[in-house]
Formats: sequence, structure tokens, C-alpha cells
Amino acid sequence: MNIRMLVNLLGRGLLFLSLGLLPCIFLSYQTRGDDLTGLVAGFSISIATALVMLAFSSRPSGELMHREGFLFVTLAWSLAGVLGALPFWLSGYIPHYLDALFETVSGFTTTGATILVNIEALPQGLLLWRSLIQWLGGMGIIVLTIAILPYLRVGGMQIFKAESPGPTIDKLKPRITETAKLLWGIYVGLTFLEIILLMGGGLSWFDAVCHGFTTMATGGFSVKTASIAAYNSAYVDIVLTIFMLLGGTSFTLHYFALTGKLSRYARSQEFRWYLTLFGLSVLFILWSTRGMYSSVGEALRYVSFQAASIMTTTGYTTCDYTLWPVAAQMVLLLLMFIGGSARSTAGGMKVMRLGILIKYARREILKLVHPHAVVAIKWDKVPVSAEVLSSVVGFSIYYILIFVFSALVLAFLGMDFITAVSAAIACLGNIGPGLASVGPAGSYADIPYLGKALLTFCMLVGRLEVYTVLVVLSPVFWKK
Repeated sequence: MNIRMLVNLLGRGLLFLSLGLLPCIFLSYQTRGDDLTGLVAGFSISIATALVMLAFSSRPSGELMHREGFLFVTLAWSLAGVLGALPFWLSGYIPHYLDALFETVSGFTTTGATILVNIEALPQGLLLWRSLIQWLGGMGIIVLTIAILPYLRVGGMQIFKAESPGPTIDKLKPRITETAKLLWGIYVGLTFLEIILLMGGGLSWFDAVCHGFTTMATGGFSVKTASIAAYNSAYVDIVLTIFMLLGGTSFTLHYFALTGKLSRYARSQEFRWYLTLFGLSVLFILWSTRGMYSSVGEALRYVSFQAASIMTTTGYTTCDYTLWPVAAQMVLLLLMFIGGSARSTAGGMKVMRLGILIKYARREILKLVHPHAVVAIKWDKVPVSAEVLSSVVGFSIYYILIFVFSALVLAFLGMDFITAVSAAIACLGNIGPGLASVGPAGSYADIPYLGKALLTFCMLVGRLEVYTVLVVLSPVFWKK
């Protein structure tokens, strides 16, 4: 394993990522915020760390292998969290470093879980950094660096797969660099469009930019403690609902749509399942919450927003859904497990995996009735290979095991059942808010530090879709 090359790549990636602090520093300077010292100190330490790594490493050469790709991605995301937390900690607004690390990893992984109880107390510089890290993490730190920096073209597919190890790899272009540029181009374009629409709805440029960053990333960080409920605007709710659903849709489909192939949406089985599950969830919650709102239109506004927010793992809130009937909360809990589409910015298990698992279960029943029948599992009219099927089944097993283990640990730390279960799936699925004390009216501030450390790990595992982190932690990975 070429460790010196890995260190060099990490240093270059960190150098590039640190530049994201510059607009935050500029904003803090312009607004005379007292977070300026913390932002400058965090930037200086990150730059210095990157330069040291570059000074004691070798330039990229040769080809990145699969093992190196897994290690690079895991270390890159971990390092981003460790150093990205410095501005929050050094500014004093998050006094405990583990809390700052939790908040930062929650940002980069687009989880949206927060330990903050008064978000408006943060200066604009820190709030912009808090939103920006979600936007950078939404499409993927590595995908961004592949798109912009040529040094990562070496072995790019290995690290692309390690960062986004979904059921399939849809190569839009033969070269991975071109694919990364296309994905980020669509991402930037949709973000810009949303910002314009939000400003048209009366939001300030700062609020519009921050929410534009965190919506397309399906991250859910808001500049308001009350989240989107603070604006009390049907227009804002509708715009955000639309863009949350777009963020939870495969960006491959967005690309085909921009090239004039709108029919790809209808032809995509995952997209049809995605919209069907969303629609059924909305209808069921509407039925469960009947009588709680003054009109059908008002109910549809709040229910559709919340269903979209949870299913796409964004985590915005316009109401306290823990006050809804238990049946409605159960639907939201199920949506936390499902998540959005593969190749989107959403978290969760993904709709495609759910669909393949259902087809797999159906096939097993058919084989019991007809033992000699040959039943192929198809997705988008294409047979699912044995490799993909085993990957989906293995992912699901590991996902459930990590969820159960995390919930048990949280319960042993003194948390009630609903809080422990919802916090575990909310962090593993990169959703953010859960139920009970970690619901929309609460936060993760009161969770013991051991629990926060575990949930931080869950967020990272969930964002890198289990395999990438577990592979690096397995003993066989380190054997020659």
C-alpha cells in the first residue's frame, strides 16, 4: 500500500477543502462577528496540516487500488470532520470538542442532527460554514475533488465507488472526471435555482443561500432554531418540498432530463417506487392526522413537507410531528429506514435496495412452491446479477446489525426506548431529527458523550454506505 501517496492526496484534498472557510471568514469580517478569530484559527491549522502532509509525502503516481481507495475515502471524511470542527470549538460557541465534532460530522454527512439549542446565537460566519459543509458533503467531498483537481484522476473510479458504493454505478461518461463534473454541474445549477426562488419568497440572501445549500444536500441544517417553521410561509414550504424531492432523486435522471430525455423519469423503476412510497405515505399520514388541521390544504402542506423531509433524509421541520398520532409517527420511522434514491444526496437504505429485497423475498416464496422454477430478479427490465444481489443482502444485514447495536448501547446509557431507537436510525440513515427527546422540538445536546461518539460513527458509516468504513476496520484489510 502506497501510504506516502495517500498522505499526499489527503493533504491536497484538505488544502482544497480548507478554502471553503474563506467566504465564511470574509462574511465574519464584514459583519464584525466575534467568530472571526475561531474561523481564522481553524483555517490556519487546516492549511498548516495540509502543507505538512504535502511536505512529507510523494506526488501521486501509479494507480490507486481498491484497498487504497477505501482507506483514502474513510480517512478523507474523518479528517474533514476532525479539522472542520475547529472553527466551532475555537470560537467558543461549542465549548466541548466532541460536541463540535458531532455537529461537523453531522454537517459533512448531511445528517442534520444538532447539539445546538439556540441556533440564532451563532454568528453568520459560523452559520455559513455550518451550511457549506453540508453542501460540500451532499454530492461528496471526493466527487468534488475529482471534478476539479486533476491529481485524483488516478484511480478515480476506485475512490468514486468507495465514496458512493450504491447498488449500481451509472457512468454518464467514459471518464470518471467528466462524470464528476456533470454531477456537480447539475448540483450547482439546482442549488442556484433554489436560492433565486427562495429570495423571491421573501428570504434574505443569507437565509436563501444557507437553505439552498442544505436543501439540495438533503442535509437539513437551518439558520433558525425552529427550522422552516420560523418562516411560516406556504410558498417556502412548497419550494423546499420540491427541491428536497429533487435532491432525493437520482442525479443520473436529472442529467438525462437536461439532455432532453424526460422519459427516463417514467422509465426508471426506482423513481416510480420513490414517488409511490412518498404518495402513499402522505395519504396515510393525512388519514391519521384528520381533524388536526383546519383544512385539507393546510394538512397537505404540512404532511407532504414532513414526509418529503424524512424520506429524503433532509430533516427540516415545519411542525412538531411528535404530536401526531402514533400511526403517523410509525410511517415516518419507516421512511427513515427507506431513504431516497441511489445516486442522490439522500441517505437511508435507498429505494432500490428495498425493491430488490422485496423481489428477492418474493422469489424465495415462488421457489418454495415451484422448486425447479428459474425466476430472475429484474430491475428496470435488466436481470440483477448475483454480485449485486449479494451486495444488497449483505448491506441490509450489516445496516440492521449496526442499528440494533447502536440502539442497545444508547438504551444502556439511560435513554428511553423511542429516543434510543429513533436516534440510532436518524444518525445511521443521515436523517437528523428523530422522535421523543431528539425530535424536532429537541436536540442531541443531552445525549452522553459516549452516545455522541457512537452516533458520530453511525453518521459516517451511513454516509459511506456501511461497506467502506467496515472494510477498513476489518482485520483482513490490513493483512498483506
